[in-house]
Amino acid sequence: MESSPGTLAVAVAPGMPIFELAIPYQVFSEPPIGVEPAAWYDFRLCGPRDTRHAALRDPFVALTDHDYDDLIRADTVIVPSTPSVRVEPPADLVEAVRAAHERGARIASLCTGAFVLAAAGLLDGRRMTTHWRYIDMLRARHPHLDIDPGVLYIDDGRILTSAGTMAGMDLCIHLIRKDLGAQAANAAARYLVVSPHRAGGQAQYLQSPVPAHPADSGLSATLEWALTNLQRPLTVSDLAAHANLSERTLARRFHAELGATPLRWLLTQRLIRARELLELTDLPVDVVADRCGLGSPANLRTHFNREVGLSPTEYRRSHRPTRHEVITGTIEIP
Repeated sequence: MESSPGTLAVAVAPGMPIFELAIPYQVFSEPPIGVEPAAWYDFRLCGPRDTRHAALRDPFVALTDHDYDDLIRADTVIVPSTPSVRVEPPADLVEAVRAAHERGARIASLCTGAFVLAAAGLLDGRRMTTHWRYIDMLRARHPHLDIDPGVLYIDDGRILTSAGTMAGMDLCIHLIRKDLGAQAANAAARYLVVSPHRAGGQAQYLQSPVPAHPADSGLSATLEWALTNLQRPLTVSDLAAHANLSERTLARRFHAELGATPLRWLLTQRLIRARELLELTDLPVDVVADRCGLGSPANLRTHFNREVGLSPTEYRRSHRPTRHEVITGTIEIP
């Protein structure tokens, strides 16, 4: 009989969002079919000391049979999202997480739970991640952190961090795979009806809107012209000629108004167009590459893998709208 991976404690704090707390509860509270209970985690939901009811975000309340003293003694500690990214995490939670780490526990954060780990000083000198939306806020509070915005999760040994929301599920499945093997991880994923390993990183979920520019911008007409001609092999010379500017002046204007070089801006717009075509049409990849101006499927794959973290085919498979969305018009097909 396999031995248990030990005690796994999930931290609960007042004001914590319910979904990020529910993920580790659902994954770890009981073993999936095919995994013996004796080989599973000793699961504990741990709230603040001297309380058994932690009011989460309205209208939910968490009932906890264990407190932060039990969390400190756990082998693995999972910290879901912090109650609020706009204020410092609860001091008692930060203290308990730090104490657990000092005792030798493995600490994992889901989404903005990274703010708690950062406040406890556990992320110093480590590569880590969190939800893309809150990276700038975390950097402002902890400017020394090495934050990778493009991954779903990072395993740095005794410290693990994950990106937003469902990336927490990816990290939980990864922990099962690491502790109990692929068969247990696959069993858990099958029960939860999720992928045992999701390809790519959170870069695939970032919105990349066309950069806003004032109506009277000297580049406005050229940007609109370029967007309607993305299928052409546009060059900096083409853009400069349309704007009636020298290439050097064009580059300065792009940097000042858009914060990017002309070629970088063009690549971003081509990838936005490629995403739209992959999501909303059945066009072959070579046609998508041609219509967004990237020329060949190989060139499209190269840029997609580097910028999005997925191949075009993987991206299409993961981001196609549902039949319901198409039929009801929620998604507009170009």
